[in-house]
Amino acid sequence: MSFRRALALAACGLAGGSVLFSAVAVGKQPPRGGDAEPRPGGSASVPPAAPPGLLLLPPAAAAASCPPAPGWIERPAGTGGFWDSNWDRREPLALINLKKKNEETGEEELASRLDHCKAKATRHIFLIRHSQYNLDGRADKDRTLTPLGREQAELTGHRLASLGLKFDQIIHSSMTRATETTEIISKHLPGVKKISTDLLREGAPIEPDPPVSHWKPEAVQYYEDGARIEAAFRNFIHRADAKQEEDSYEIFVCHANVIRYIVCRALQFPPEGWLRMSLNNGSITHLVIRPNGRVALRTLGDTGFMPPDKITRT
Repeated sequence: MSFRRALALAACGLAGGSVLFSAVAVGKQPPRGGDAEPRPGGSASVPPAAPPGLLLLPPAAAAASCPPAPGWIERPAGTGGFWDSNWDRREPLALINLKKKNEETGEEELASRLDHCKAKATRHIFLIRHSQYNLDGRADKDRTLTPLGREQAELTGHRLASLGLKFDQIIHSSMTRATETTEIISKHLPGVKKISTDLLREGAPIEPDPPVSHWKPEAVQYYEDGARIEAAFRNFIHRADAKQEEDSYEIFVCHANVIRYIVCRALQFPPEGWLRMSLNNGSITHLVIRPNGRVALRTLGDTGFMPPDKITRT
């Protein structure tokens, strides 16, 4: 593999930029000039010169080596990691029709309508990975929790109950291991309603970057699972409805791939990086979504409440 080809591969996953820099020392600095590639608008732009010791990698070279992102992933219009305040399509200005503004009342009515659309409550999302299960099961119904997995679920349920929060609901994957984990956890949270959904089933959300050699699903699996898991994100992860008056506490019992993808999407990190995280069985991940749409990650894969000999990642 050529040196330039290796640099192009290293640049994969850095989507959205007009120019990519690879911080690799080279023998000499490349020439500062050359023809600039025309932009869609017709005008040409001159890329910035590479700092000393860096190799300037044109966008075309990177694009040739990086697989295109699936159509269901929306990339922010800006570059450089800027926060998209309307990521969940619930920004007040995006919910009203400015053309219908009453000219007589003007700004006063606009402010009133914006206030009517603003979220008032904070959502606390607790993402629970299912407990250890029987890996030898051929079908989903055979992949039941192991004795250790049942112990883990008891510990997770006890931990959630000890927080002293008023949980609103438990939404769980319809797969056997998630359903059984939910049943055990719910014993510690009497009265909290349970909802099963296929959207949270395990799958391949998006091709990871960097790739791994031991796990290579077919492209069609990413195509099918990815759209479903993205639908789960859009359906469940967003700021509170404007009608919600009090903060809410919701539990989602699902799977490692789903949780890791949701965390990346909620924090507006590159979703291709989901496989760079690792989650223990029965772990708790806590996301907070503020009324203004800001998202914070309180905990990621917490199992500090489990004895060391009870912790697994299968």
